[in-house]
Amino acid sequence: MTETLIHNLLIILTAGLLAGIVCRWLRVSVLIGYLLVGTLLGEGLLGWVSGESHQLEQFAEVGVFLLLFTIGLEFSLDDLGQLGRLLLVGGGLQMAIVIAPVAAVLLWLGYSWQATAIIAAAVSFSSTVLVFKVLSEWGQAEQPHGRRAIAILLFQDVALVPLLLLLPLLTGSQEAVGVWQYVWLGLVSILFVAAVALLRRFLATWLIPQFASFRSPELIILFTIVALGGVTLAAYSVGLPPAIGALAAGLIFNGNRWSKQIDALVLPFRETFSAFFFIGLGLIFNPQQVWEEPLWTLSALLAVLVVKTIAGTTALRVTGLPWRRSLGMGIGLAHIGEFAFVLVLLGMKAWIISGDDYQRVVAVAVGSLVLTPPLMKAGLRMVHSSAEAIQNTTRLTREGDEYLRAAVMGAGPIGRQVASQLELFGYDVCLIDLSPINLHSFAQEGFRTVAGDATQRNILERGEVHLSKIVCICVPNDETAIQIVQVVQDFAPQATLVVRCRYQSNAAQLRRAGAGYVVSEEAEASQALLRVLNSV
Repeated sequence: MTETLIHNLLIILTAGLLAGIVCRWLRVSVLIGYLLVGTLLGEGLLGWVSGESHQLEQFAEVGVFLLLFTIGLEFSLDDLGQLGRLLLVGGGLQMAIVIAPVAAVLLWLGYSWQATAIIAAAVSFSSTVLVFKVLSEWGQAEQPHGRRAIAILLFQDVALVPLLLLLPLLTGSQEAVGVWQYVWLGLVSILFVAAVALLRRFLATWLIPQFASFRSPELIILFTIVALGGVTLAAYSVGLPPAIGALAAGLIFNGNRWSKQIDALVLPFRETFSAFFFIGLGLIFNPQQVWEEPLWTLSALLAVLVVKTIAGTTALRVTGLPWRRSLGMGIGLAHIGEFAFVLVLLGMKAWIISGDDYQRVVAVAVGSLVLTPPLMKAGLRMVHSSAEAIQNTTRLTREGDEYLRAAVMGAGPIGRQVASQLELFGYDVCLIDLSPINLHSFAQEGFRTVAGDATQRNILERGEVHLSKIVCICVPNDETAIQIVQVVQDFAPQATLVVRCRYQSNAAQLRRAGAGYVVSEEAEASQALLRVLNSV
């Protein structure tokens, strides 16, 4: 058993690494690579990894917990309160518009009401992890359309709790459907929420200052893991879904002096286990289902995409977003999320959903997830074009709005200081860097961030560099800086370019390329040395 587990883990990690390299080379989402490589390794094709290992399922669950923990870190209870109307109205309307037609079709096809309820609810979910990741990479998580989309996703995450609590009712078990049991579960849920609020306050006012006095990163990460496991176990012990415990643990740690440090420490574990989760989704997908029923699968996939696009667009429009931007984000929400797998798997284990129907739902869900990254990119481009049109038409009434934008290329120590100073001057700053890890702390502080190569025009479009008055290029390589200057000069000719230059010999070439101001490290260092010598 141990040898089999190690063998499967090694195959999954190696395949995930290769898939990630290929996806980066092709400039597509690594999540697509994880899903496809999981399908390839599963018993439906190569059969290199057996789906019988329960340890692999546990690794995938750990990935879900860490991802939800991170989402809890990103969104505090204060944020949820501010989302208020967006969360309740947008999220509730989106799920209702999806559930109603899906349930009607399933009942017409002869499904039982129990199976209909589970499948329709499962289809209404979108992927919080996937959408949040793409919005963060595009620097759109804090924009109005991004916050509305995230509010809808958070409503879905919260809605998972009552759906899981109602699952025993669908089984028809008399022992499980007692009224008092549901009263008890409702009371436990309320007490659990109250406990989370109290723990958050206790952590921020007393426990964190105590641990901070030790000045030990090891104790911080150990305490974080213990707290995550403890809150998750507590949720499971009182009959709540463990995933809700992981989300609650993130909310407990949000908004204090440890939040950024904890997020940075958890990042490597989160990325590793998320690969297990998405590859695991590919492993449970049986391609034979598509080959045997291609017309049914494609028709169902198309219907889901259309229905969810309409639902997302309508919900976003009701929250006050313009139609074109609502449609763009509605396309991004038109897929079936990871929590759908949780619901249908529980339904199959309870003998509500047959194995064939389970595979049909999985086939449609995996297909929608594979299509999500390109659909989201298309939708975000639509949002961008709409936002630009709005800015052009309101330029006279919002005097100076476009002149308060700035872009910083390179999120190293120099880029950090430049971005902070520009923010103090009142600029809306966007940071662009190759590494999402370098940008992570900036995104937490509210900066717009875009992960990608600043020499690529599409990356500059994401960062809305053409609307910037000042562009600061702080990359440590002069050749790269020259390339960026040339691209930015063509893309945003009105912007003032301020460039960091390592070697004085390259300063003239940067000016010829279009740089307005060049700051040479060699020149500045020599001047600093001379000042020191004069003062000695």
